[in-house]
Amino acid sequence: MSIILPERIGELVSSSVVARHPNNPILTPEQVPYGPALVFNAGVCKYNGKYVMVFRNDYGNAADYTLEPHHTTNLGVAFSDDGIRWDVQPEPCLKLHDEEIVRVYDPRLTVIDGRCYLCFAVDTHHGIRGGIAVTEDFRTFDILSMSAPDNRNMVLFPERVDGNFVRLERPFTVYSRGGKDRFDTWISDSPDLKYWGNSKLLLAVEQVPFANDKIGPAAPPVRTKHGWLTLFHAVDIDASRGKNGWEDSWKKRYTAGIMLLDLERPDIIVGMSRDPLLAPEASYEIAGGFRDHVIFPGGMILEDSGEVKMYYGAADAVECLATAHVDDLVALCLKGIV
Repeated sequence: MSIILPERIGELVSSSVVARHPNNPILTPEQVPYGPALVFNAGVCKYNGKYVMVFRNDYGNAADYTLEPHHTTNLGVAFSDDGIRWDVQPEPCLKLHDEEIVRVYDPRLTVIDGRCYLCFAVDTHHGIRGGIAVTEDFRTFDILSMSAPDNRNMVLFPERVDGNFVRLERPFTVYSRGGKDRFDTWISDSPDLKYWGNSKLLLAVEQVPFANDKIGPAAPPVRTKHGWLTLFHAVDIDASRGKNGWEDSWKKRYTAGIMLLDLERPDIIVGMSRDPLLAPEASYEIAGGFRDHVIFPGGMILEDSGEVKMYYGAADAVECLATAHVDDLVALCLKGIV
């Protein structure tokens, strides 16, 4: 069956339950001592009493809107006592580059049974792969697995389900989806974080009213009494859009959506907001970035107070924070059924 998606989505606005932090952006390239041009798409967690952020660095010259070759991309790390003010460490924490690996990027952090796991994307000369590593000090990383191409945007659930580790992922199903993006969110499980299987489609792009191009996982899910609260990214494309950043033409817009998955069967969607949770609206989201009109969440923390901190890259240039109450986010999900 041929699936026809709308050519234009139209205006999108953020949910009223979400508040952008007044200190946004909370991390910029100027705060990083080794001089990246862009800092964004961070993974954030709480580990050993501290907030930890592992962020993506891209290098180049922001003054003349140029980037250096992709192999200069790496990951940095910062620590915080409050999740707002960050102590950036003096050197990158992870660089992967050899005759096969081009770059590592887009980290996601999940704490499972007292250990911190890092999911990341890897560009290679023979395809895009997703990796999983574990660390205790954010200086040394033990790489546990690397997927076959083409797969990325992997995030781990913070606990086992029915004895297995679980992850969300986004394969690049170009041929089987008509030669276009049409990328969807899948779910897989593993007994050991190395061998993955039981893969199943979780959410398709045509099920998201504010996407007409692709979707995929965002921040790792958090447990609530109603289910796994789960962010995802959604992309719409509009041929009439112009420059929108450093490139000659950038026709896409990235927004953040939210859904709720069953606690015991996370392959079942309990509910999903029919509208975006966050859409590009603030000045640092819509102007002056590498790619404007981009919001990409990579970290979500549920505090004891019920506040949910959501960390996101803005305009592929800086890292930002938005907050909401967990009850309001769950209510958004339960209003809609996929």
